[in-house]
Formats: sequence, C-alpha cells, structure tokens
Amino acid sequence: MQKTIQIVIVEDDIDLANGLCKALKDDDRSIVSCEDLKSARDQIFLSNPALIIMDINLPDGNGLDLVKEIREKNIPVPIILLSANDTDSDIVRGLELGADDYVTKPFSLRVLRARVNTQLRKHETETSGDVIKIDRYAFDFDRMMFTVSGEEVNLSKIEQRLLKMLVGNRGITLSRDNLVDRLWTDGAEYVDENALSVAIKRLRDKLDAKDYIKTVYGLGYTWVSSGD
Repeated sequence: MQKTIQIVIVEDDIDLANGLCKALKDDDRSIVSCEDLKSARDQIFLSNPALIIMDINLPDGNGLDLVKEIREKNIPVPIILLSANDTDSDIVRGLELGADDYVTKPFSLRVLRARVNTQLRKHETETSGDVIKIDRYAFDFDRMMFTVSGEEVNLSKIEQRLLKMLVGNRGITLSRDNLVDRLWTDGAEYVDENALSVAIKRLRDKLDAKDYIKTVYGLGYTWVSSGD
C-alpha cells in the first residue's frame, strides 16, 4: 500500500486555497488548508507534514516568522513560499531563513505542481533509508528496528507510532489529546484515559529513556532535544 503524505497549505485567500487543494490532491496525498498562523502552527507541529506551502502575508502575522520557528526547531520539512510580485525582499529573507523555494502571484498551477513534486522528490531522496541517531539510540522507522547501545528493542505498534511522533517533534510538547487522537485511529469511540500514560511508561522503560521522554505536566509529553 502506498504511503499517504500530508501537504499543509497556509493561505488566507479561500478561493486560492481551494484551487491549490484541488490542483495538488492525489491518491497518496492528504491536503490540509490553514487560513492563519495559529491554525498552521498547530497543524504543522502536531502532524509532521511532508511539505508546506506558505503565504507570506497572513491575517495574524507574517508567514516568515513561522518559517523561522520551523527551522529553529530543526524540522526538515520543505517549504515553498507564496509571494506577491512586489515583495522581493521578503522572498530573499524567506530563503535566508530556510525556505526551499518560492512562487510569485499570480502563478500557474502547473508550475506550482512541478515545484511541489520537485521538492517532494528531493526530500524523499535526502531522507529515505535514514536512521535517526540520538546519543546511544538508533531508530530505523523504515525497517522498524530500534536499538539502545547496539541492543535491539522490540516495540509494539502503538509504541512505534508514539516514538515516531515524539522523535519527529523533538523539543516540542505534544498534547495528550492530540497524541491519543493520532495513536488510536481505529475508529474506537472510547479510549481509556490511562492508555497513553501506560504507553509512555512502557516506551520509557523499554528504551531506558527517562531522561529523554519528559512529562510536561498539564500539557503532554516531549522528547527533549538532548539527554541533558
């Protein structure tokens, strides 16, 4: 089965956003549209998308501020900027902050699709087969192999998914509600409130990761940037 990837579009022009969603939709793609920075920030930091299309001028601020925040958190997602013709200085700043490409308005949807496909291919080439190494840990999510100090650890499916979310968002606090929603996606109407706590404890114990998987009381959990 082909893996479904998520593309996040951050654009306050509803008609343009709808057009982009239709133009980029494919069987292996989930397209999410956000109208402002707040909703975009929540979506991006919790869902780990494959690509972001970011308008610069948004109702609640400048999209470049979010580009900067994404790169400061070392999230390697490709970012394509959408810009009006008269904002060359913003384009330059955006690229300097870590954006990967830009398209000026008005633009051809065919050109944008080509840019999107190029960035997705480039990112897949750069990340395929990568093993995430953190101190004494090595996590290979493609082969589902996880080692601690060279010793392989067996994780359940839930623990694997939980680890991937935590490690993929290092330094970011993931809320309990969002973790529950994303971990138990089998349509169950009710999940015991202790299920997440149990999964976190088992993952900590199996990986001996009490210095890495931290509880942020009243909020959720995070994999700290280092074990310090």
